[in-house]
Amino acid sequence: MLTSSTHPRWFDVAAADLHRLLSDHLHCERKAAENALALVRRYPIQDEAALILGRLAHEETSHIIQVAELLAARGLAPRADTANHYARGLMALARPREPDHKVDLLLVAALIEARSHERLTLLERGFAARGEERLAAFYRALANAEDRHAEIYRELAEKAGGVDAVADRLCELAMHEAEILAALPFVSRVH
Repeated sequence: MLTSSTHPRWFDVAAADLHRLLSDHLHCERKAAENALALVRRYPIQDEAALILGRLAHEETSHIIQVAELLAARGLAPRADTANHYARGLMALARPREPDHKVDLLLVAALIEARSHERLTLLERGFAARGEERLAAFYRALANAEDRHAEIYRELAEKAGGVDAVADRLCELAMHEAEILAALPFVSRVH
């Protein structure tokens, strides 16, 4: 789904301030749950999609709890949320008219989840290499969930817009996603 890969040095920068990284991760999970529920609110007539997105939001909420527990176990309180220029840049690409808007919102969510999968996998591997198995196992489990979520959003977009049209649009958005990501500095954030 992605057309670029995160540079390997991102891990060292991201892991340098674990408090900031975990706080950002907590807020990313919250925003993911909110996004799934916002799609249910905005497009309530599709019962199957509402059920799928409701379950996805429930899982994202459980991730908030897991990240909060990890912060607490380390004696850390979540920091305040900060603007996510990555997600904002992607959301700005959504076409304004329906049904294109719905398709784009689903594809943007798929790309965010796919990038989260990639980054959480990098965190898992990096912490494993450092011998920090608890953090590695934590990120391994969450990375697997993000991969599933990306596929769920892509499948919902295909149902809404057709497989071929969605494939073309996903390629276009993925190229923009890579450009947005490349323009951002490496910091202790998931995105």
